[in-house]
Amino acid sequence: MRVAIAGAGNVGRSIASELLGNGHSVLLIEREQRSMKVATVPTAEWLLGDACEVDSLVQARLHECDVVVAATGDDKVNLVLALLAKTEFGVARVVARVNHPKNEWLFNESWGVDVSVSSPRLLAAVVEEAVSVGDLVRLMTFRQGQANLVELTLAPDAHLVGKTLASVTWPVDSALVAIIREGRVLTPSGDGALEAGDELLFVATTEVEEQLDVLLTRLQGD
Repeated sequence: MRVAIAGAGNVGRSIASELLGNGHSVLLIEREQRSMKVATVPTAEWLLGDACEVDSLVQARLHECDVVVAATGDDKVNLVLALLAKTEFGVARVVARVNHPKNEWLFNESWGVDVSVSSPRLLAAVVEEAVSVGDLVRLMTFRQGQANLVELTLAPDAHLVGKTLASVTWPVDSALVAIIREGRVLTPSGDGALEAGDELLFVATTEVEEQLDVLLTRLQGD
C-alpha cells in the first residue's frame, strides 16, 4: 500500500514509521525546509512542497496512493488537501487530523474526508474509557458511513452478563467487532458468553447508539 502523509512533524513522522514497519510504502510531504528531517525516517520518500498546491501533489504522484493522511497542524491545510486528494486525484481513502474541536463538523465527506481523527476528542475518549464501567464511550467516527466506533465495559450487574451472543438481539446497524477480556482480544462467536468486565467494541450508526446504550446498561432484574 502506498500512503502519502502531509505534515512531517512528530505526528506525521510517527505515523510514517509505524506504516513502514508494517511493510507499506510511505511518502512524507513537508513545506518547511527546517522540518525536512529525513534522517529520522530514512526509508520513507520525502518531498519538499505545499500540500495545498496541485503541482506539488502531481509531483507526489498522489493518484498512485491508496491512502492520503492529512496530518498537518493546520486544519485549513488538512481540509484543502483532503478535498484535492478525493476530487482531483481519486484517492480511495483520506484520513484527516482535526487540530481544533470547533472545526470537527467540517471534516466530512463533503470535504473528501473518509475518517477524521480529533486528538482532543480521542484523548478525552481514552480517559473516559479508562475510568468508565457501564457507560457507552465513542472512540472514533467514520465520516463516510456516518458510523462510530464505540466501547462499553460490561458492569458486573448488567443483565447481559452470562448470556451468549447468539441469544442477544443487537440493534440494526450495529455490529460487535471485538471483545477485550483479561488483556486478550477475542473474536465474537455466537456460542460465546459475555462476562463482567468485558470491553465490548462496536461499530454502530449514530442513530442506534442510544438503543445500544439502553441494551448494554440494563441491569439484572430490570
